[in-house]
Amino acid sequence: MAYTSLLSFSVCLLVLFHGCFAQIDLVTNHHQDQPWGRPQQPQPRHQSQCQLQNLNALQPKHRFRSEAGETEFWDQNEEQFQCAGVAFLRHKIQRKGLLLPSFTSAPMLFYVEQGEGIHGAVFPGCPETYQSQSQQNIQDRPQRDQHQKLRRLKEGDVVALPAGVAHWIFNNGRSQLVLVALVDVGNDANQLDENFRKFFLAGNPQGGVVRGGQSRDRNQRQSRTQRGEREEEESQESGGNNVLSGFRDNLLAQAFGIDTRLARKLQNERDNRGAIVRMEHEFEWPEEGQRRQGREEEGEEEREPKWQRRQESQEEGSEEEEREERGRGRRRSGNGLEETFCSMRLKHRTPASSADVFNPRGGRITTVNSFNLPILQYLQLSAERGVLYNNAIYAPHWNMNAHSIVYITRGNGRIQIVSENGEAIFDEQVERGQVITVPQNHAVVKKAGRRGFEWIAFKTNANAKISQIAGRVSIMRGLPVDVLANSFGISREEAMRLKHNRQEVSVFSPRQGSQQ
Repeated sequence: MAYTSLLSFSVCLLVLFHGCFAQIDLVTNHHQDQPWGRPQQPQPRHQSQCQLQNLNALQPKHRFRSEAGETEFWDQNEEQFQCAGVAFLRHKIQRKGLLLPSFTSAPMLFYVEQGEGIHGAVFPGCPETYQSQSQQNIQDRPQRDQHQKLRRLKEGDVVALPAGVAHWIFNNGRSQLVLVALVDVGNDANQLDENFRKFFLAGNPQGGVVRGGQSRDRNQRQSRTQRGEREEEESQESGGNNVLSGFRDNLLAQAFGIDTRLARKLQNERDNRGAIVRMEHEFEWPEEGQRRQGREEEGEEEREPKWQRRQESQEEGSEEEEREERGRGRRRSGNGLEETFCSMRLKHRTPASSADVFNPRGGRITTVNSFNLPILQYLQLSAERGVLYNNAIYAPHWNMNAHSIVYITRGNGRIQIVSENGEAIFDEQVERGQVITVPQNHAVVKKAGRRGFEWIAFKTNANAKISQIAGRVSIMRGLPVDVLANSFGISREEAMRLKHNRQEVSVFSPRQGSQQ
């Protein structure tokens, strides 16, 4: 009897512990594998109609001027953007200009084409662990402000933003700050329709900035066109265009614990400064005073303080900082918050030293994907920065699992794109500021002009892959010579030359006597 009772008690304990451990494992895996609440495996994209017979290199169609800059949008109704399910825009921010806090309904990837600045993104639930000191003193005491992490932007940076995450950008440099951005409206994170939407938390930006250059409806746009009005000159609407302007002022006052007079100011109904405003209140970022003091005392080039060097090394993914972050996360709490999106890097730099492919006579290719910027796994986006020297060639290839939206950042060159019918749907010279979409599986080749050729390509997959048609790692090298000879109706000797004449990878140096 005693043996039977002991056996029953042991079985009960085994079942109890098995259930507990299973539950712990389930919760642990949920926090580790799904920090954004999305499956680890990529979700299928919404498939748009991609019956493209002819492509054009596009310039921005809509321009909206603000107090301290301007915002430009490419036409969302273009077939190539509809095919890729994306919207494209560009911000030009003047010195001391502030792009007002806002968020979009779809993931965004932007590239710093020119200048430098400060970027802030606010993640709900993450701690305010950084401090800034204001020049405005109250009772002879400097005011210290706590906030979430700030990131320094420089030319060549790629920054990722999830859907619904509020962010802002300030130009603290000496020249204009230019950013180009792709918004993936076809991403499964966007549960609205595939129209661009930007939700501003402050200010009174033009309605076209909120809607990506689109009117409230086509009838309004046609009516303005008939009256000869330009959408670029669209004035601010009578009511504010930020999300607070739609609330009643007394309810806002109660929510913030302020008076109704201040609540009405938050709604910015009579603010005509636009989406980019000039910073009126002077302030210093923590590093500025230390950098100025270092220059004055030592008379040397700018030296960055230790905390800033630590922040930048973390941004560049140093192993030491990652270990330190993991250690802090373990000491703080066990809820997994600091170890997931609160500490995820949003920015990746693309200097020449980090190129994936480099040819000293041809140029370089740098890839930003989920392996070097892990947050892209959840956004399902990636980027490619290309630099071709005079008359160099980027090997003919096709994108295996993504559309590629190419923005020309410098120089000029020729791009050819070929469809499944063997027809060239694009074969033109392109130059700085133009955008062209390369649909998935369409063959493409790029050749630089005499001034060189540079671009940034945004791709609709976290780990976009290409298959090269020529070069050392091409499909031609992988086929048997007899297959090549019979496929093209050529001799074996000619097939051998086809396979082995180009020994370079991806970036081809110009052959002697080649001409643009």
